[in-house]
Parts: sequence; structure tokens; C-alpha cells
Amino acid sequence: MELTATIMKPVLYSCLLFSFWLLSFLSFCEAADRQAGLHGSNPSTYSPVCIEPQDGKMEADEIDALPGQPDGVDFDQYAGYVTVDQKAGRALFYYFVESPRNSSSNNPLILWLNGGPGCSSLGYGAMSELGPLRSNTSSDYDNAGDTTTAIETYTFPVNWLERFPQYKSRLFSSRVRAMRHYVPQLASTILYNNENTNQTVINLKGIAVGNGLLDEAITLRGIYDNFWTHALNSDETYKGIHKYCDFANDTVSEKCFDFTGQADDEIGDIDIYNIYAPICLDSSLKNGSHGSVHDFDPCTDYYVENYLNIPEVQNALHANQTEWTHCRDYAWTDRPPTILPILKNIIQSGVSVWIYSGDKDGRVPVAATGYSLIVLKLGVKKGWHAWYSEKEIGGYVVEYEGGLALVTVRGAGHLVPSNQPQRALTFISSFLQGTLPPSTP
Repeated sequence: MELTATIMKPVLYSCLLFSFWLLSFLSFCEAADRQAGLHGSNPSTYSPVCIEPQDGKMEADEIDALPGQPDGVDFDQYAGYVTVDQKAGRALFYYFVESPRNSSSNNPLILWLNGGPGCSSLGYGAMSELGPLRSNTSSDYDNAGDTTTAIETYTFPVNWLERFPQYKSRLFSSRVRAMRHYVPQLASTILYNNENTNQTVINLKGIAVGNGLLDEAITLRGIYDNFWTHALNSDETYKGIHKYCDFANDTVSEKCFDFTGQADDEIGDIDIYNIYAPICLDSSLKNGSHGSVHDFDPCTDYYVENYLNIPEVQNALHANQTEWTHCRDYAWTDRPPTILPILKNIIQSGVSVWIYSGDKDGRVPVAATGYSLIVLKLGVKKGWHAWYSEKEIGGYVVEYEGGLALVTVRGAGHLVPSNQPQRALTFISSFLQGTLPPSTP
């Protein structure tokens, strides 16, 4: 079946992994001195964290088997809903994959989020790289934003750890592959609550942000510079953009719009998330193909969407019957133009921060990430150098003072683990071990 290789992908990571989309809350409610919130913010504007009894829910969430999964699966899977806002009837769906049964019992716990905003960590993270938002209140789609997401992404793991208490002592790492701010803001919220409740509710050791939009204005400059340096735009268009677009002050003119529109037209029909990759030319389902994690199929999105809309699959995942799609468009009510100040606070708190980037991504390219990090004015601890995976250069890395590292992954686009699974495994293993990727073959 076409999805076989995809279902097996999370096992490449010898760690615990669970994947979901926008997150939610836990019913013993702590006193109304509101505790959730972004680090350094006034907590009085946020809802209190509530913890619900979770007895028996872990066992109920265990997946017997997913339709079409290969024989001999040696890891356990769980899926279900965790309530994040009782009053609104809002819950978040999660998919959790344990390490193989014969692996270490002390493997770290990783939280995986995809962005968009509005895209599924189940469809992308779990089914394409390594669940969708479920809500009983349709008005939630009109009120979503970074603040709500930070609160709910904090409440979710707090309650999830009540459901899976055996993981409370595990090192907890957050990771995102997205154009959003989810993980830095979640990390900030964790640090804030750990500090203000005088207890470490979540043992956060590090975050890794993949191809993330760190600063909107700076990223625009990086995108168009990247187009030109990768021979996707003409010299005339590049010069026009730099003449008429003032990205630094976030001001644009009619001429700027003309030239950026021309730049977009010149690119043509390519996959902007992986500029040198083939595009999907035949999205029809192919019976009998087993696929391979080492040969990513550009039509994977179509296969995943078909698979997750099969009623038997939704039943196996303990999901509500729904018309599933990778991403949904809806209003995003708050969105700071930069998260660089939040990153700086996280670094100063002693949490390890890795920013990684596939070097073939045209949507949030390495250039944009590099330009953004310059603003932090961090000293260089270990200069730019190659790192290796299986005797080949896996990418490049620079380590800054304070625990921040910029890592590129050679030959990868926006979906790093999909395009370069072995190199992704090498660098994420290094991240979990607290060391830079190997600098020798």
C-alpha cells in the first residue's frame, strides 16, 4: 500500500514522538490566578490551566493497527483527543509513537509541530515527514492566533503527561518545521510557568526550529535574494526589488509590488518548498507500491489525504469522522512580525536552540534565516563548517555564544526529514545528545 513507508518513518528516530496540530487544555482547575502565557507577559489576560483526570485514557488511546501497516511493527502507537478548553468544547488531536520495544527505556520525548498556520502535524509531520485540529466551536477559527496557540500548546503536554505519567521524567524537546512561531512561543510559556509556579512542570531541554519564519520583513528580503542567487530570477528583477522595496522598514511601493510580482512569475511552475525537486504530475493512487523513505514521492500529499479520509483509518486513530485535509485557511488574529526577542530570552534561560534549514527551500530559505539571526548580534563560538552523515557532507553548521546553532541540511527542502531522512536523523540525534553534528566523516 502506498502509505507503508510513510507510516514507518517515525521509527527512524530512536525517541518518543507525538504529533499534532494546534493544541489544547486539561478538571481540577488551578486557582484563577491565571498561569498560562508568554514569558514576560502579563498572565492576567490568559486562561488558567486545568488538569483533568486521565485514568484509563492511555490504554483507550492505544492503536491496535493502522490499515495497511506492514507486518512486524515493533513499536506502540497511540492517538486520541486531549481537552484544552472545556467551556469552548475544544480539544486537540494527537498521534504518539513510541520507540521500538527493544530500545532504551530512557529515550527523550519529542513534541513535533507543523505550522502553516492551519496545517496538520499528522498529515505532514507523521505521515509525510516523520492531527488535525478538532473543534466543537466553529467560532474558534475566527479567533486563532499566536497567543492562543502558545497557551494551548502548553496546556496540551501538561495534560498529556498526566495521561502518560511514565514520561514525566524524560528530557522534553520541542521541534517545529513551519513558517510560524509555535515552538519558540511554547518554550517561552513553559519557562514562564516553570518560573512562576516554582516547579518544573515540563522539563524543557531544547528546541529546534526548522525552516521557521523568524522575522517577516527580513524573510522577504531573504526570499528574493535566494531566488536570484539560485538562478530563478533575472538580474533586472533583482535590481528592481532592491531599488523599490524597503524590507528593513517594512514599507513597499507600487513599483515594489510590480517587481515582486514579476519575480514570482519568473519562477514558473516549481515546488517552492523544494526548488530542485520534481513536481507531482500524476496524483492517481498506485496500488501495490510500497514506496521508500529514501525516494520521496512528490505526490505524497495526495496519497496521505486519500488515506486519512478512509473511515477505517479514522476509526483506527480514534478520530472523529471528518473530511480531512492537510491545511485549512482561517483568520489568524494575532501574529507578531518577529520572534527574535523571544528567541533571545530562551537562549538567556539556558535552553539549547537549534535553527535548521533545508538548503533547497525557497519559501523560508537559509538566506532569510541567516539575515534574521544577525539581528541577535551573538558572538560566534565555533565558525561555519561542514558536518557529516554516512561519510558525506550532510550540511553546514555555525555555533553561536549562548547555545544557539544554525544548521543547514544539504539537499533538503522545507520538509527536511522527507527529503533527507538519514541526514535528518544524524542532526536530530546530535541535537538530542547536546553536541553539534559530526565534523568528520
